[in-house]
Amino acid sequence: MTGILGQLNNYVPQTGLTGTQGNALNTIEQNNATTAQYNPAIQGYTSSMLNGGGALNQAGAVNQNYLDYQKATQPLASNTNYNPYDTPGFKDALSTTIADITNSTNGQFAAAGRDFSGMNSQTLGRGIMQGVAPTIAAQYNQNVQNQQGAAGNLYNAGNTNAGIQSGLQQLYNSNQGTGVGAVGAGLDAMNAGSKSTLAAEAEKLGIPLQNLGMLAQIGVPIAGLGSQSSGTSNTTNQMSGVDQFAKIMSGMGSFANGAGGQSSGSGIMGLLNFL
Repeated sequence: MTGILGQLNNYVPQTGLTGTQGNALNTIEQNNATTAQYNPAIQGYTSSMLNGGGALNQAGAVNQNYLDYQKATQPLASNTNYNPYDTPGFKDALSTTIADITNSTNGQFAAAGRDFSGMNSQTLGRGIMQGVAPTIAAQYNQNVQNQQGAAGNLYNAGNTNAGIQSGLQQLYNSNQGTGVGAVGAGLDAMNAGSKSTLAAEAEKLGIPLQNLGMLAQIGVPIAGLGSQSSGTSNTTNQMSGVDQFAKIMSGMGSFANGAGGQSSGSGIMGLLNFL
């Protein structure tokens, strides 16, 4: 046992940190000092997320685009006057058509020597009506189509604008939620260096203590094998049932003898003394 304990004593100086362990823990602590450089970025990110992350920065521009489009479609989108004659340039185009028809018709009758006749006037009126009616109807329909198309596009633009604005608001709210979560993550990141340093210092203390504990688990029980102890103990013997019966029968025999050769009092006292 003395030899074993002597060998354990040789390991006691080796329970401290090894050079490799010490260098590794020192490197960890040195690296921890560099984490502080990220703290401003972490704080900036967290603050930005809590403020929406700039999600609504373009909301004004998006809405202005809609207002500009709305202005550009007016008064066409809200105009319900489909009169072709109120359409810019329509009268000039119609006048040109009437002039062409008149010149053509009158020229034909003049060549036949029947200009300014009743048939000339009738043919001219019918020709003008047949020539301009489709033009008037087409322009009317075009005016309706233009107004309805502009109104529909304006409605769709309003929905698109509302959808974009809603999406930006949802992104804003989502960014705020991310910012709330980033608060704890940011604190953990900023405290990571200090926590790692504390862990490294704990390792510096814990490794030697762990090594000493391992030696103690081996040495203490071995050292206890050579110890002696002294003391006093009291024990009580318990008679078996057979021994008790034999003793009772012996006492009764003494009682019977006393009753035959001695006074009965002597026999009773012998039995009482036995009991």
